[in-house]
Amino acid sequence: MRKIIGIIALLLTLTAAGAQAQGNNDGNGSGNMPFDMPEISAPTFPERSVSVTDFGAVGNGTALCTQAFARAMERLAAEGGGHLIVPRGIWLTGPIVMRSNIDLHLERGAVILFSPDISLYPPVGTVFEGLNARRCQSPVSGVNLKNIAITGEGVIDGNGQHWRPLKRMKTTTGQWQELTAVSRVTSNDGNYWFPDAGVTDADEAARLKEAFGIATDDEWRNIRHHMRPVMVSLVSCRNVWLQGVTFRNSPSWNIHPLMCENVLIDNITVQNPEYAQNGDGLDLESCRNAVVRNSTFDVGDDGICIKSGKDADGRRRGRPCENVVIEGCTVFKGHGGFVIGSEMSGGVRNILARNCTFMGTDTGLRFKSTRGRGGTVERIFIDGIAMTGIKGDAVVFDLYYGNKVRTTVNSRGETVPAPVDPAPVDETTPAFRDIHISNTTCTGAKRALFFNGIPEMPVRNITLKNVGITAEQGAQLVYSEDITLKNVSIRQNRGKRLETFFCKNVTEKP
Repeated sequence: MRKIIGIIALLLTLTAAGAQAQGNNDGNGSGNMPFDMPEISAPTFPERSVSVTDFGAVGNGTALCTQAFARAMERLAAEGGGHLIVPRGIWLTGPIVMRSNIDLHLERGAVILFSPDISLYPPVGTVFEGLNARRCQSPVSGVNLKNIAITGEGVIDGNGQHWRPLKRMKTTTGQWQELTAVSRVTSNDGNYWFPDAGVTDADEAARLKEAFGIATDDEWRNIRHHMRPVMVSLVSCRNVWLQGVTFRNSPSWNIHPLMCENVLIDNITVQNPEYAQNGDGLDLESCRNAVVRNSTFDVGDDGICIKSGKDADGRRRGRPCENVVIEGCTVFKGHGGFVIGSEMSGGVRNILARNCTFMGTDTGLRFKSTRGRGGTVERIFIDGIAMTGIKGDAVVFDLYYGNKVRTTVNSRGETVPAPVDPAPVDETTPAFRDIHISNTTCTGAKRALFFNGIPEMPVRNITLKNVGITAEQGAQLVYSEDITLKNVSIRQNRGKRLETFFCKNVTEKP
């Protein structure tokens, strides 16, 4: 008999007195909560286990195990659930579809390696970058499930290098030479690499699709190279547990819980090459009640990102991402360490990020949106963040994401932010407010702070308390209101410590 995998219930009692009041305790045992949070526990599973080898799988890295995984999932589901064991070995497979009440458990030394054969991943309806879309089927997926888990000490590898195009500017000379030796397909200007000639054709077809539309499944299949999937897609699932496993080398985003409830992510590792296009680590989108803790991210885009849909699609969905705790996590590489947006049209509220470390990310704390997006981001609490080697801004609010910052030259010949005409305030106006950052240190950034608001809805009610930052440049606040800096130390190598443009009520306190 195979040893039954024991499941330890992780009980997290997260309670508080109110939205901005300090509560008496929280289940993580590391401080008080600033908002009400229900109890979250890991799902439990029947003491029943099967091995993928029982269904014909061979872990030699060449035998395709897609049907074995499907039959094992079907058998366990029919019997009421349990643990699907993946033993040591390399298990080559096409898409795995999760079922309710099943724990996919990877033993130490197990690698689930997804096939590079793109024909195995048919186009399906989904959501990508906050918009209703079609993409290729995700390597791991689940929709409308209850009590699911991916646990253990193994590795899930998306074989993303067979999907992702690459910008030359993101690679070293050695990396570029290594990739182009595998495939010599590049853009006409030589600045873009493609893993297959079909990708260049797919990109062109996708541009035509946007202009003229696509009507048939065959037409969608013809551009499947363009429709890179997220690696782990969990949609409208309840009681989700990811624990211990390494998730790496995704075709696009790595882990994407969408409209899920009661999500527990504990002690996982997420890896992508730093040049991975759209290689996000974790994107929690329109989820409710989630804990992400003691996990490590080293990726090619944003590390830990909170989202809630984009533009009209996100507003119609109308589901905020709310009640989220992120603690004890480390982000090594990525565009941002902790990020909200830019897809936040359904709103984001009640988020606590604490006791995390960002080392070498492009930005540290990153908040982004743009006009036309709508949505409100509020009641965000950030505490105990340590940052080193930040390539850009330690803390940034950018309400012009994807657009150039408007500047002008003043009478002293200095380039400064230019005034911007206000737009009408309506459902498309994004709002960032009631955001509180405390006990945070950054040693080494290009710029300490950059708040870039819009005149019709300035970044509002932001507090920084007990914050110390060393940077090349100081802080610049634009179209921001009710900003409080209490015991904030900014040590810049050049320029002014703090500049404000078109701001109201910026207060510094000892």
